[in-house]
Amino acid sequence: MFNLILFGPPGSGKGTQSEKLVDKYGLVHLSTGNLLREEIANKTPLGLEAKAFIDKGQLVPDEVVIGMVDSFFEHHKDAKGFLFDGFPRTAAQAVALDKLLELKKTEIAAVLALEVGEEELVKRLLNRGKTSGRSDDSDEDVIRKRFNVYMTETSAVGDHYKKARKFQNIKGEGSVSDIFNSLSDSIDKKMKKNA
Repeated sequence: MFNLILFGPPGSGKGTQSEKLVDKYGLVHLSTGNLLREEIANKTPLGLEAKAFIDKGQLVPDEVVIGMVDSFFEHHKDAKGFLFDGFPRTAAQAVALDKLLELKKTEIAAVLALEVGEEELVKRLLNRGKTSGRSDDSDEDVIRKRFNVYMTETSAVGDHYKKARKFQNIKGEGSVSDIFNSLSDSIDKKMKKNA
């Protein structure tokens, strides 16, 4: 099983690149953002609780997210591997994910981080906010707060995987196909090593 984490701040292109990578490598896309949005759309108690955090630009609590990830695994037992998009976001989530994967007799093979500057991200998210209907994409103050949360809280996740020699930065600015080719080159090298 090949498990990949695609890392990057909100608006870095994780969603766009994830779709292309899932198609190319046959991985199951696990987006905690999509799982949460599904819960919010269905107005479940979890969704309503999560929406309160998201609307303030805060992260949803770890135990809620880990529970959703475990449940998602159970529904996809025959997967070739998973592409984690937007998760883990904290060092505690990274440790919990490693333990969960260990129980499933697998591990994270690579963590690829899309690097995009703050001004470019703000521009992308405000544009996305015009069509996405997402409340967190239409307010510049909330967008900048999300970026700061990402920089302070998720940098520890990068450190966690750097220690395990699984972390690599990928330039997240340029054409969608150039970024995709950079990601694919890195994945192909990791797959050869793990074969």
